[in-house]
Amino acid sequence: MNISLELPSELENELSTEASQLRLPLTEYILRILSLRSSLHNPPKTGAELVAYWESTGVINSRLDITDSQEYARQLRHEAETRKQA
Repeated sequence: MNISLELPSELENELSTEASQLRLPLTEYILRILSLRSSLHNPPKTGAELVAYWESTGVINSRLDITDSQEYARQLRHEAETRKQA
């Protein structure tokens, strides 16, 4: 289905910025937002529901560049611990 919608320029700019931060086309980002509306009324209540929700929204496995999550976490921790204070 195609729907034409006139957005206020401020909202369009805000959505465009958020989409570009996620490296998504604006239309795909808007579709994701619309698909999430049901979870706002019925949020996950258990850990299993939360994981299922993350899987369905693409959060889990979204970083294909991270092949070993534990090693990546150790690397981040090391970088944070050895960061020079400004």
